[in-house]
Amino acid sequence: MSLVVVGDSLLDVDLDGRADRLCPDAPAPVLDLDDRRDRPGGAALAASLAAADGEPVTLVTALANDAEADRLRAALGGVSTVAGELPGTTTVKARLRADGRSLARLDYGHSARPEATEEMLDAVADATAVLVSDYGRGLAADERLRELLTSRASRIPVVWDPHPRGPDPVPGVRLATPNRAEALAATGAPDEYAAAALLRQRWRAGAVVVTLGARGALLEHGGTPVAVPAPEITALDPCGAGDRFAATAACALRRGAAVDEAVAAAVEQAADFLARGGAAGFGTPPPERESTVDGLLRSVRARGGTVVATGGCFDLLHAGHVRMLAAARRLGDCLVVCLNSDESVRRLKGSGRPVNPARERAELLRALSSVDAVVVFEENTPEAALRRLRPDIWVKGADYNADTLPEAGLLRGWGGRTVVVPYHPGRSTSRLVTALDRLS
Repeated sequence: MSLVVVGDSLLDVDLDGRADRLCPDAPAPVLDLDDRRDRPGGAALAASLAAADGEPVTLVTALANDAEADRLRAALGGVSTVAGELPGTTTVKARLRADGRSLARLDYGHSARPEATEEMLDAVADATAVLVSDYGRGLAADERLRELLTSRASRIPVVWDPHPRGPDPVPGVRLATPNRAEALAATGAPDEYAAAALLRQRWRAGAVVVTLGARGALLEHGGTPVAVPAPEITALDPCGAGDRFAATAACALRRGAAVDEAVAAAVEQAADFLARGGAAGFGTPPPERESTVDGLLRSVRARGGTVVATGGCFDLLHAGHVRMLAAARRLGDCLVVCLNSDESVRRLKGSGRPVNPARERAELLRALSSVDAVVVFEENTPEAALRRLRPDIWVKGADYNADTLPEAGLLRGWGGRTVVVPYHPGRSTSRLVTALDRLS
């Protein structure tokens, strides 16, 4: 049983080259073409993204009988596809690109509205979840398909990614995913909050999420609206972010996630997708990227700064931790926390620990203004992490003796030193755990 992505498929083409001169007859750049790359677009991209995540997925679409459709089929690779006939020619969006930026886009191809075949309808009827990826080419308006989707929406998650030229979602969809411009244009509302509420009522949808680009998304699902902020990223090309968002949400709902959990995952995945180059980078091996920590250390050292590190479990963050970390940060120009992994904590503290998993402990630490980066290590001690980081200063609380710490000799090996900062007695994770046990 699989996710079915049903909708209009396009062929995206990247024409990459160099643009270092202008036309002699007009102030327009000349693109010296180096490479052409065909990519799945529209519903085909959404299905390809889900398949790349390891999801069982079937693309239900209509394809023309032309060379561009052959290129699209090749770009889909091994994605399972049930395709009806598209009357006319394949829609192509060709981007002229130089140095990773789009100079212009050329759109061509024209078709009449396709009709859903019995085989296409059978595939939708067998789905455990459906994503309708509407690109305004007519498939989502097919009456038999809409009747079937209305029936299925009462039994399985149906996510509808609408298009301004397409029809409204069928009643009962679990989640509809318009972007802010689409939502405001469709309703005339003054803001995304009002637009989401109006669309949820108009479409009789379980929930509507308005995507807000760099601001994340706003979820309206019948209670207080849920604002889901996006991570801060650098993105040159937003192409494909909506497909990534909708595909992630549909896959999460298929696996049983709540709507707010699905939306939060979709925001995170869309941001990561754009940070990796968006649709233009999909399907190509990601370049070797400097890690955040390595970049931080290189930057600090390039300006002659001092790298400070400390370590520990930081299981239940308390005032003693916060004061120690603030003191450590004041000793240099950045502070990296070496954090014991969950298995490492269990080996050191026993089977009942950690109280909080490493992902959440790291999130809390990164939220402190004193902490610049967190590195999770699996061993009992942070020695391997320290060899990688090579900090100038290693900090522990004054309940330790700097001369007897095993890390002290390691630091001396590259000219670093170990120091202690004031200890705050009476404040410890063990004391908090004991107190909580008494309350339970």
